Amino acid sequence: MASARQVLCLCAFLCVPQARSEPVRYSVAEERESGSLVAHVAKDVGLDVAQLRAREARLVSEDSRQYFRLDPRTGRLAVRERIDREEICGQAVTCTVPFELLLANPLQFFRIEVAVEDINDHAPVFPEEQVTFKIPETSDPGSRFPLEGARDLDVGSNSLQAYSIAPENEHFSVFFLSHNEGDSSVELVLEKALDREEQEEIAFSLIATDGGSPPRSGTAQVRILVLDANDNAPVFTQERYRGQILENAPEDSVVLRVVATDADAGVNGEISYSFSQAVGHSPSAFKIDPLSGEIRVSQPLDFEAAEKHELSVRATDGGGLSALCRVVVEVADVNDNAPELVVSSFSSPLAESALPGTVVGLFVVKDRDAGDNGKVVCSLQEQPAFSLRPAYKNYYELVTASALDREETAQYVLAVTAADAGSPPLTTTQTFTVDISDVNDNAPVFNQTSYTMYVRENNEPSALVGAVQAADRDVGPNAKVTYSLAPGRPAERGPRSYVSVNSENGNVFVLRPLDYEQLRQLEVVVSAADSGSPPLSANVTVRVLVVDENDNAPVVLHPAQDSSPPSSELVPTSAEAGYLVTKVVAVDADSGQNAWLSYHLLKATDPGLFAVGTQSGEVRLRRPLTERDAVKQKLVVLVRDNGRPPLSATAALGALLLDGFSDAHMPRSGLAAEDEGGSLTLYLILSLAFVSILFLASAAAFVACKVCKRKALKEGPVLYGPGDFQSSLADAAGTATLPHAYCYEVSLTTSSGSSEFKFLKPVLAGLPPQRCGTAAGAAGEADLAGGFPPAGDPRPQSHGTLPAGPFSRLAFE
Repeated sequence: MASARQVLCLCAFLCVPQARSEPVRYSVAEERESGSLVAHVAKDVGLDVAQLRAREARLVSEDSRQYFRLDPRTGRLAVRERIDREEICGQAVTCTVPFELLLANPLQFFRIEVAVEDINDHAPVFPEEQVTFKIPETSDPGSRFPLEGARDLDVGSNSLQAYSIAPENEHFSVFFLSHNEGDSSVELVLEKALDREEQEEIAFSLIATDGGSPPRSGTAQVRILVLDANDNAPVFTQERYRGQILENAPEDSVVLRVVATDADAGVNGEISYSFSQAVGHSPSAFKIDPLSGEIRVSQPLDFEAAEKHELSVRATDGGGLSALCRVVVEVADVNDNAPELVVSSFSSPLAESALPGTVVGLFVVKDRDAGDNGKVVCSLQEQPAFSLRPAYKNYYELVTASALDREETAQYVLAVTAADAGSPPLTTTQTFTVDISDVNDNAPVFNQTSYTMYVRENNEPSALVGAVQAADRDVGPNAKVTYSLAPGRPAERGPRSYVSVNSENGNVFVLRPLDYEQLRQLEVVVSAADSGSPPLSANVTVRVLVVDENDNAPVVLHPAQDSSPPSSELVPTSAEAGYLVTKVVAVDADSGQNAWLSYHLLKATDPGLFAVGTQSGEVRLRRPLTERDAVKQKLVVLVRDNGRPPLSATAALGALLLDGFSDAHMPRSGLAAEDEGGSLTLYLILSLAFVSILFLASAAAFVACKVCKRKALKEGPVLYGPGDFQSSLADAAGTATLPHAYCYEVSLTTSSGSSEFKFLKPVLAGLPPQRCGTAAGAAGEADLAGGFPPAGDPRPQSHGTLPAGPFSRLAFE
């Protein structure tokens, strides 16, 4: 079933062109008035009037002149203007005016041919009003004397049909013969011998009559001069001569030669040649040699002006007898006219924002030659941004083929070449220069996606730390770039108060001294804007990193150094080597290697009993305890950073060696039980009191800090206030030693060796001020290598857990 449907569709498709190739033919008489009805074309092509209007029917002619018009309301084809058949078709037997009936939506056309019928609107015309013949009296009856016939522009039955003589005479009659090629010959026939002595001259009228209704006629006067002797007229070797010559033939070029012979001798046999004037043509372009009969070019020929020349040549002998022949000279076209390119409109400069398909120029191409020599093809030099588009007949549009970008190409030089199909072809090249005007379509572009700059803490005010640079591909005001700090959120106003940027060159300055321990980095957004309308801008993040200097000594957090005497750790006498007595915890507000802390045992009651971890700060037993060891041990631990020069602090702590925590009140060295128990109770009470006071102070500091921050935010955009940090205690939340704030709970039990930190929720309040000893590194201490590592490279310096204290709770950041 599907295959049968495909066959039917194919047959229908093949039938459509065949139906369209058969034209609809009509006929109309020439000289009809404008508006005269020709036919009902809608009915003949199978369409109704509604379709003509709906599908926008119109007539399209190959010639720019339109002789007919279509009424889409009635479907009538009518004469638009008076038609002169002779003007359109000349002497052609048939005269047809072809055109197309074009329908849109969908596209369809019907070919229509209207045959223009001739009417008898022209009378025969003789080329000469008077013709003189010199006829010897010796001429025999039946002799024929050719005449230049009359010319009738009508055709068919309306053309020349007969000749007659008025008044009739007994000596002559007229003979008319029509040839197949449309020419005719007219001859006077001598019916009766002449007698010069009886009548020297005979005059009569030659009347040419056409076959129209009513008939028209033309008259020429014939004068016969009767001569003696010369009884042979010249005779041409051909009745019609045809010649062809190129239009670029130089002057005096020979076209052809006519030859006539005369049987007479002497003067009566000498023949001379001359042109006989022909109707509607001028022989001025040619000349004939009166003796040889050679026809030559007398002036330059132009195929575009005249394609064919018809000449009439008369051969006359010395006795006055003559003969006529027709000469047709065809001018061959030469490709001597280059195409012409005429610009109708052109737009330049063109905005780079022009959309593809924008018409830049409109021009028309012409060639005066004919045939292939007059066929013109236009081409555009390879240019992907532009193309040529045929508009109508020989009109072309120069249009944009793609989006334009002035930053890539600011000017296009387009060469349009028009070439004909001659051999060799002639070409004409027209150059179009299209300038592209700038549009602010490029935002400034920074040469980096982000900027990182460094400044040492404690810098000078208005220190230059670097520069940002942006470029704009546009030109003029669209490319002038200015720099500014982009407005940020209220929380970002603090960094903007520290940094400024030069609007002209993009230099970045830090306006005030910075403290690394209060401010590690500044981050601002710099905007680069051009001067276009509207302006375009781009933002880039500038990060200013504060480089740390070793200006903070270590701070001991554990054990607390504000108690006197120092707190003591309880150590069972059964402890083995490696037992963890306590851990010294210290922090350094600096960063990098300035905050790398090392722990050293500086002083001890028994130096050989204890060992301190250099990196961890853990105080452990180096050997098992003996009875000879003192019950009270005092230690001093040195905490030193790795800066240049290094800064240090000391931590004093004590240790009580007890036989067992269950009877800790019993003295091991012979002290009274009451004194020892009382001493322990006193320690516990003091520890509880200290922890309580520390908690209350921390809570008060936290509340005060919050109030100060809120007040500072209301007063002005500051990043950090002086009240945010303790003068002698660095912020441990951001240091390399303790990267986060934690709350540690320490409880004292009989098994202090197994106790460790319990991590709870962060405590936001700052630590109370603590006293610590600071000193420059001694000459005997080894120097540690220093430097400035990149900010944000924390390295924890404290490890392990804190040993249990006497019911103490420490909070620190």
